[in-house]
Amino acid sequence: MSQETEHFIKNIEIKNFKCFDDFKAEGFGRVNLIGGKNNVGKTAFMEAICINVYAHNLSTMTKVLLSPKLAREYLEIGYRRLSNEEVKDYLEFTKKYNAISNIHTNSFEILENHGVKEYLFSINDKVIKININEFSYETQRVSNIKFITQLGYTKAQLKEVFEAVQRKDKEAILYKYINDFDQNILNFKIIGGDKPQCKILNGEYRDINEFGDGLKHWVSIICSLYACENGYLFIDEIDNGIHYTQLDKLWEIILTISKQQNVQVFATTHSKECIESYARVAKKLGDEEITMTVLAKNPKNEIKALVYDDKMFYSELEQNHEVRGW
Repeated sequence: MSQETEHFIKNIEIKNFKCFDDFKAEGFGRVNLIGGKNNVGKTAFMEAICINVYAHNLSTMTKVLLSPKLAREYLEIGYRRLSNEEVKDYLEFTKKYNAISNIHTNSFEILENHGVKEYLFSINDKVIKININEFSYETQRVSNIKFITQLGYTKAQLKEVFEAVQRKDKEAILYKYINDFDQNILNFKIIGGDKPQCKILNGEYRDINEFGDGLKHWVSIICSLYACENGYLFIDEIDNGIHYTQLDKLWEIILTISKQQNVQVFATTHSKECIESYARVAKKLGDEEITMTVLAKNPKNEIKALVYDDKMFYSELEQNHEVRGW
């Protein structure tokens, strides 16, 4: 592994987290697409990896452990600082977690004994046991790790990643990619402090939500790739709102920028068109740092993973084998 990519997840073992009792997968690349049938655990798999890479210390681990439930309810909570009681509720939604990767070894468990409740954290070689009455509930964000859920970004989150584009002076590239998506759109700006808007041919600015979920998802992915330099980007349902005719361009963008910015990408899909597009573009670009991971349940109802490297992936598709699920 080169020094530039030494932060990449190559293998992970997950225990006692949601639908994963004892799970292993290995062989990941820079860009990794995850497929499988509905409710097989694709999103939970990405969440487990995200927790593992995010948990540098107690504050970041607290932040990422509460994020899966928070992400599902942010429309109700809003983009604001949570109270300690809210953090407690969201943290305890994840009752157990244990993961070992080539990057980190970490775990979390809630202990209850004779009416005393404690949190037990393990972060690499550091074990921390804290009575909940003494826990600070302080959280700390990691700026170059992003998770785009099926619900998409809030305006504040979109503003944050767009600022990364501005800091890198990549607005012209962003505008070109937006125009590729819709030739009637000239550029994208945050106006009035927090209003994501697009400029159309007649010079008028309109709220990005007026153009449908696809454009917002498109912009969110591009901006996040720049925001996650030397980090990680997780995208749930990567083709959400994107017409199949746009998928080749989307994958070209992801493969190109992720390589430039040294970002490891994990994304889920259950679309055959999305999988075929991914393979087609990666092969055209000669990108060997891609994988296709298929999750499926065996006869014992255990979740297993098959990770295809680029050559195996292309071979399976050329032979018309199904790679969405076993």
